Amino acid sequence: MLSVSVALVDHTSRVIADYRANGVDAEAVELARLLVSGAAPLGVARARSLLWITSRLVDWALSVGLEPRKEVVLKPSVIERFVSLAMADVSSSARRTARTNLRFMARKVAPELAGPAPSPLARSRAKLPYKDSELEAYFALARTQPTEARRQRLTGLLCLGLGAGIQAEDLRYVTGNHLRQSHGALVVVLEGRHPRSVPVLTRYGEKLKASALYAGSGFICGGVSAIRKNLTNRLVDSTCGGSDLSRLDLGRLRATWLCEQLVRLGVPELLCAAGVTHSQRIWDLVATLGVPSESAMIKRLS
Repeated sequence: MLSVSVALVDHTSRVIADYRANGVDAEAVELARLLVSGAAPLGVARARSLLWITSRLVDWALSVGLEPRKEVVLKPSVIERFVSLAMADVSSSARRTARTNLRFMARKVAPELAGPAPSPLARSRAKLPYKDSELEAYFALARTQPTEARRQRLTGLLCLGLGAGIQAEDLRYVTGNHLRQSHGALVVVLEGRHPRSVPVLTRYGEKLKASALYAGSGFICGGVSAIRKNLTNRLVDSTCGGSDLSRLDLGRLRATWLCEQLVRLGVPELLCAAGVTHSQRIWDLVATLGVPSESAMIKRLS
């Protein structure tokens, strides 16, 4: 056990020493490596996340004329300014995570800088699911697009979001070859940061198959590269017609899928019967249940 722990520490140390960051000042990277090493993170993943945010903090500090010293960059006021100004364009959850990691760094390597508790950041709320009438209108809009490419791409986007709850970051990898039959259901094989297979709700299967057949080895939602940016924005912005509809929101497509699955699985009845009003305890229990088999997941979710 001791040899395993020593090997893990050595590997983490090497990851810290070898860290590089494109587009970040070399002085910022050097200080980030020094600070993260002093924090002694447990594990490679933790070290990398701390290196990423600390190097960005120091790089920003340099850009506004602050000295690259821990006594300066890890001040609570500097951390708050960085999160509020430099990260203004990212999600509230990303800002909360960044601030938590930076304040952890400050406690570890500069405890003398401890300040008052930070003001709470806004939490993002779940998006509202679409109504059936809205979904019918969006599919009708997809059928009236002026070209076959637009018709199939928009239909594919709707089916991937509503039928499998696929998020924007995963959509960019999905080609016509990423669909397969498994245990009697259509499944989308996802790549990216969280590789997995997701069963498609049966009523969207035929439409999605048609979009996949049209795309072939190309991307179902269009484009020529898996690292292309703003994929769904471009596809939605190129849509013709539908002036009486609100702009298609991929987050709401996923929320619609999630709500349908929660109802199908009997979750509302379970929570009501158990008198559960806070989800954290539920997730604590879920963590003990293990990972379901692909056949079990398909049986439940398709």
